Amino acid sequence: MAQTALKPNAPLPALDWKKWLGVLPFFLFALLFLVLPSLRLVIGSFTNNDGQFTLANIIQLFEEKSILDAYWLSIRVSAVTALGGGIFGFLLAYSVTVGGLPRPLRSALITFSGVASNFAGVPLAFAFIATLGRTGFVTALIENLFGVNLYKQTNFDLYSFAGLSLTYMYFQFPLMVLIMAPALDGLKREWREAAENLGASATQYWLRVAFPVLLPSILGSMILLFGNAFGAYATAYALTGGRLGIITIQIGAQIRGDVLHNPGLGYAMAMGMVVIMAVSLVGYSWLQRKTERWLK
Repeated sequence: MAQTALKPNAPLPALDWKKWLGVLPFFLFALLFLVLPSLRLVIGSFTNNDGQFTLANIIQLFEEKSILDAYWLSIRVSAVTALGGGIFGFLLAYSVTVGGLPRPLRSALITFSGVASNFAGVPLAFAFIATLGRTGFVTALIENLFGVNLYKQTNFDLYSFAGLSLTYMYFQFPLMVLIMAPALDGLKREWREAAENLGASATQYWLRVAFPVLLPSILGSMILLFGNAFGAYATAYALTGGRLGIITIQIGAQIRGDVLHNPGLGYAMAMGMVVIMAVSLVGYSWLQRKTERWLK
């Protein structure tokens, strides 16, 4: 210990700045697109239209019913699509990993999931309008083949809560497939063999061994899906044209709108979203750490 200890007057090791060049673009990106915008949100939340400090924007978040309704609508859409996408995506991931489906089908599904999970915004809204809109291809096909008009006889409306949730499901369940497929592959064969040697059935193995191990990963993935839907803007705006006042559309109306133009309130509403997203990410990280303990 005495030989390896540094002398009191010994110079500190020189910092090799060349090793940091590789991560410099990351820090620059984080500064420009994460740190500075976050600071702008914080400052704008406590600033009125005259540039003076105020708490009115934060107070208005809790007093104005339309804002609370917008948050609640976004939370409901996010929760429904996270739950539906999580269940459907898990079943698909199970089918192509341990369910015994042909391996080429797995490659096709994983490829589709990688593309579909990033297919959102105006193109996705247009695709659903052309498919399930009032004059969409599938709408006309169902009416011609079965004599059922989706909009008149079933009260289906693509531009409603149910329609928006269905549209979000298009990119929600592929994301669940991409997340859960590696987790399912991480289940050790020795666990199943040990359970079978002890007389456990396939159902008992999944209920008492595999599912408890996968549960943190499943819940964490659903939290990630919740955050993914909660922050969506372009798809909802292009699909509904503002008929559904989710919180992201309300923020856009406050910051850039001609009628509801209060940038400070818009920044405060965005800060509320940041808080909700931060809580979601903390929960996701905690559950992921619990999962990694088993899947190492």
